[in-house]
Amino acid sequence: MLLRQLTYLVTLSQQRHFGRAAEKCNVSQPAFSEAIRTLELDLGISVVQRSRRFEGFTAEGERVLLWARRILADCGALRQEAGHQELNPAGVLRLGAIPTVLSMVPLMTDSCLATYPRITHEVYTLATSDILKGITHFELDLGMTYLGDDRLKAFLTYPLFTERYVLITRDDAGIRNKTTLTWQEVSALPLCLLTRNMQCRQGIDEAFAKAGAQVTPRVETDSMMVLYGHVRCSGLYSVVPHSALALAEMRGEIVAIPIVPQLQREIGLVLLRRDPQPLLLESVVALFTSLSLQRRVDGLLHC
Repeated sequence: MLLRQLTYLVTLSQQRHFGRAAEKCNVSQPAFSEAIRTLELDLGISVVQRSRRFEGFTAEGERVLLWARRILADCGALRQEAGHQELNPAGVLRLGAIPTVLSMVPLMTDSCLATYPRITHEVYTLATSDILKGITHFELDLGMTYLGDDRLKAFLTYPLFTERYVLITRDDAGIRNKTTLTWQEVSALPLCLLTRNMQCRQGIDEAFAKAGAQVTPRVETDSMMVLYGHVRCSGLYSVVPHSALALAEMRGEIVAIPIVPQLQREIGLVLLRRDPQPLLLESVVALFTSLSLQRRVDGLLHC
């Protein structure tokens, strides 16, 4: 069994097409298909469901695919260690982040690009369940999400900052220049909120429920930019974590007002438990946790 064959298998899982996978691996399709068949002969099982086109992997093939990703990830980490590049790690960092924290990601990647110029980044917007699945299957290296999730117990976690929830509005004329609002007062406003399937919205709904308030948003969306657009252009109000104010557009055109009692949730990094950890991951986690992100997000309320 060759690493090349495992690489072909992982590429096939990504492309879902023999021709495109072969092209991605810079080999002919017959050579690509023969390598997969040889892998199946070596293992004594069928890995791929075959017909005229790619239809997926067998149950045994799915398990082989997980091992292939794990082996290739470990080989990449070994190359880093063998290269003695502790001060200048190289490779691709694949980061999955929940939508509400995306405004913070550029603060982190900007620092990483400056500190480790040989690291490139792939950033994906995903739900927490998809982030954890991607990390488990070695399709992601790192996640950024809420740390209060019970599903994270099997993973390593590193706190980054605690977000606090605020009301945002185009101007504060409609709320009589108040410096704070209660959840009851917020519930009476015409709101644009994130959709109910999002963890951020679930925390907001719990806060309303604790205050004995019921809300029926005028608009619901799974996009922070769509939410911001409705606050800016439609005169609606919204409730967001104060880290969202890192968006330059929000700082320039939006008023943020704290809501009491305060709703706080901890945001952090999530990664697989591995010993040793790959050099690239050790380096970026150490960098990201040194950035004083709490001070940065708290400063946004006073911009």
